[in-house]
Amino acid sequence: MAKITELNFKNTYRGLPKEFYDLVGPTPFENPHLVSFNHDAAELIDLDPDQSDVPEFIQYFSGNGLIPGSDPLAMYYTGHQFGVYNPDIGDGRAILLGEVRNSKGEIWDLHLKGSGRTKFSRVFDGRAVLRSCIREYLCSEAMHALAIPTTRALCIIGSDEKVERETTEMGAMMVRMAPTHVRFGSFEAFHYTERPDNVKLLADYVIKYHFPEFIESDDRYALFFLEVVKRTAELMARWQSVGFTHGVMNTDNMSITGLTIDYGPYGFMENYDPEYVPNHSDNFGRYSYQNQPAIALWNLNKLALSITSILPQPKDISDEFRDIYSRTYVDIMRKKLGLKEAHTEDIELIKGMINILSTQRVDYTIFFRRLSDIGSQDLFSMFKEKSEIQNWMVLYKKRLQAENSNDAERKKDMDRINPKFILRNYLAESAIRKAVDEADYSEINRLHQILKDPFSEQVQFQDYAEPSPDWGRNLVISCSS
Repeated sequence: MAKITELNFKNTYRGLPKEFYDLVGPTPFENPHLVSFNHDAAELIDLDPDQSDVPEFIQYFSGNGLIPGSDPLAMYYTGHQFGVYNPDIGDGRAILLGEVRNSKGEIWDLHLKGSGRTKFSRVFDGRAVLRSCIREYLCSEAMHALAIPTTRALCIIGSDEKVERETTEMGAMMVRMAPTHVRFGSFEAFHYTERPDNVKLLADYVIKYHFPEFIESDDRYALFFLEVVKRTAELMARWQSVGFTHGVMNTDNMSITGLTIDYGPYGFMENYDPEYVPNHSDNFGRYSYQNQPAIALWNLNKLALSITSILPQPKDISDEFRDIYSRTYVDIMRKKLGLKEAHTEDIELIKGMINILSTQRVDYTIFFRRLSDIGSQDLFSMFKEKSEIQNWMVLYKKRLQAENSNDAERKKDMDRINPKFILRNYLAESAIRKAVDEADYSEINRLHQILKDPFSEQVQFQDYAEPSPDWGRNLVISCSS
């Protein structure tokens, strides 16, 4: 394992022309301190976890020094925000410190959020607040544990610096990690400014480092685009299967490699509500839970438009997207129901269950966790109108019998895919309040440990698996960070 000064940097994005970025270093914090450190993420870049204890670690990730080999820059991109094109975005409060190549040959961006002003900051201060850093740190790691493609988080660095948002808040920085931070909006930036050569350069760069299987193909741009479609459709199916709602699915928040990126006003749906919206700025529900697959397709069509200079007649992807999404979603839902075989009636069985959960506003996560105990009274107690779920259970049991399902084996399988623990918004808020009000970071670390293992019983943490208390229900989150 390497020291912080020995990381193997290979800064490929820096090799692109200057139009792709702004060369700028981070603005340092005064009196920085470590809030939380993620040992698992450190292993991805071959970093010795003990390095979090050395003074240089905090200095490097608070803008007070540059890690040897790093080459900081702010990435240029644009995008559609709430359906309207915005030509003035880019990394306005984050800096790509560099790309670390690990012993497996994998490249990991080290992206420092809250690092200060860049040329893309507009009128803003370029800072992040402790609140938002905690939410992203916890959720990206929770999503990884749920086997959902996501960026990762290495650490949070706190400070004494005050940041003005709706109120005065504590400033913080967070190190986000991903194989790449190229977005749909990265292509839009050059399409809408009529720079087709740069669209091609970016596509060639992304294919070389992230889709190398297509390099030698004459159809590499078409294959690349269809792979982005596939990964995005599968990502949406995984989000929907756990009730995750991103909150701000702008094209600049869509990863070209199919990762969950830019955790802002997200939320895990609790009581099943297809119109669930965690973002208090989304007054019309554009980015509601039920709209996410359709919005992903809309965003992909904007990406298709942005690469017409290299793929003049892209294939109509609507049917392909819907087919991949539906197949992936139904397959996941079968597994959540403990079904091993594919039967034609499964779709109606799934639809019937979802309709009951929706009309009765049943806790989505707890329902599936209890369903593995098929005769449990705890399951039936969740429903006000019990006849609906009882009638559905008759069909469900009949379906299980059709494949000679073994209850003990089924329960094990279901408990491996239906999480007991999710990051309910009130849990994140509790950790934030302790951190902000008391400088007590223990709840961040406790939640991180619980959410790393969401499928096991962890009976000592049963309270963390219960429905939100009254004060924590229906929390909506601000975009400000």
